Amino acid sequence: MKLYTKTGDQGKTSLMGGRVRKDDLRVEAYGTIDELNSFVGKAITELDSTVFQDMLQDLETIQHELFDCGGDLANVMKERRYKLQESSIEALEKRIDVLSEEAPPLKRFILPGGTPAAATLHIARTVTRRAERRVVTLTNEVEDVPVIVQKYLNRLSDYFFAAARVVNFRLQVKDVEYIRSGDVFK
Repeated sequence: MKLYTKTGDQGKTSLMGGRVRKDDLRVEAYGTIDELNSFVGKAITELDSTVFQDMLQDLETIQHELFDCGGDLANVMKERRYKLQESSIEALEKRIDVLSEEAPPLKRFILPGGTPAAATLHIARTVTRRAERRVVTLTNEVEDVPVIVQKYLNRLSDYFFAAARVVNFRLQVKDVEYIRSGDVFK
């Protein structure tokens, strides 16, 4: 099988159930999710399995769920069955709660960074927010967009923030507070 098909040479790509321009809102939304998935893969390579086995399992699950999100957004068939489920959001919420309890209390905004893995997770967080914005735009412009994807991305950015803080904490690297921040977390 050849990797190239030449079917996109004229600026169009295939969805499940149709073809659209490569700059279509759907393509932009699931393309941003694909970019995010690559940063998750990078974070995985930066985490030591003896210290971060729990997060490595989370991140692999998240990678599968991101593929589900992209597939659900690319589905324009009349009869649709979406892959992403509410249980994925519930699982993220549970992990966010566990991770938030592990990290030291937070009063102020923090600067993205610390260890390489934490920095990559912060990048994943910001790309997640961009993906969420793209999905919101898509939802406002097009009917029949699975709302669960937007909800999942909103929760996922919180997961990445909590995970980045725990990575730094486990490796004994302090988060750097934004010095001009007031106390915003109570």
